[in-house]
Amino acid sequence: MKTIFSGIQPSGNLHLGNYLGAIKQWVEMQSADSKLIFMLADLHTITVPQDPPALRHNVLDVTAWYIAAGLDTQKTAIFVQSENPDHPYVAWIFDCIVPMGWMERMTQYKDKSRKQGERTSVGLFHYPSLMAADILLYDTDFLPVGDDQTQHFEITCDIAKKFNTTFGETFKLPKIMLQKNAARVKSLQEPTAKMSKSVNDPNGTLNLIDSADEMRNKIMRAVTDSGNEVKSGADKPALTNLLGIFSAISGETIEALEKKYSGSSYADFKKDLADVVVAHLAPIQKKHDELMSDPAQIHAILDKGIETARAISAKKVTAVRKAVGLFREK
Repeated sequence: MKTIFSGIQPSGNLHLGNYLGAIKQWVEMQSADSKLIFMLADLHTITVPQDPPALRHNVLDVTAWYIAAGLDTQKTAIFVQSENPDHPYVAWIFDCIVPMGWMERMTQYKDKSRKQGERTSVGLFHYPSLMAADILLYDTDFLPVGDDQTQHFEITCDIAKKFNTTFGETFKLPKIMLQKNAARVKSLQEPTAKMSKSVNDPNGTLNLIDSADEMRNKIMRAVTDSGNEVKSGADKPALTNLLGIFSAISGETIEALEKKYSGSSYADFKKDLADVVVAHLAPIQKKHDELMSDPAQIHAILDKGIETARAISAKKVTAVRKAVGLFREK
């Protein structure tokens, strides 16, 4: 069986972009011939300031959304990163062999530190070592990522190669699983920018927790392009975004949708899009609310997941300690 590993930071409300670009993709990956390991990356989340009660809530909330969307806990082990001390332990060992220059060249670190200035944490600088530990501890075969995350994948492989060269073959090198067909959902108000929970304009983001009326209002208010033709293209970023959302949820191709709505008004097209989005998310929202009303269900799933995760990672930690010389022979 091949191991597929992924994770998400439990911060803020999840939105339609998270669902179509990550949650739905992960659910569709589940199969009998793969071992799936999914992590709530709360240690990565605290590289920037967090409200502790909100963080605790978000861990349960994100777990509930994934399960509600179809994550099968018989096929996927889901656990909380901070509950497995093997992750920061191996990350420290990686820190001791990784050159500073490797970390300094990371685009995410450069972008965030430029914005944060003196408030930039050492944790943000150290982020790639912890991420490498996350992936390599489980002998990951495939890592599903978007094409904007390939740099993090590459440094993980570089760290594994450096460790293996220095101390002997210990880590399996994962392969990238680019999510080329994942929906790239843009803001409903700024279709050249990604839909985001951090954007100031709330009308641009469809949160999974939004009511049916809120979703309909946001979709009907979504910006459109000049002209009146329901068609995608480089000169029509707004319609391209809306058609992409419609296609990802309905399963119809963009070409079929363009033909279907040829001659239709933007208002009619957006009304149908709103109907499709609301109908698709309604049962997921209902299941999410049921889970959140009884957190014991979620805790039981996470307890089972951490047992599975630690049983796997403990073996790798023993191999790492022996390789480095941190293991007392008796």
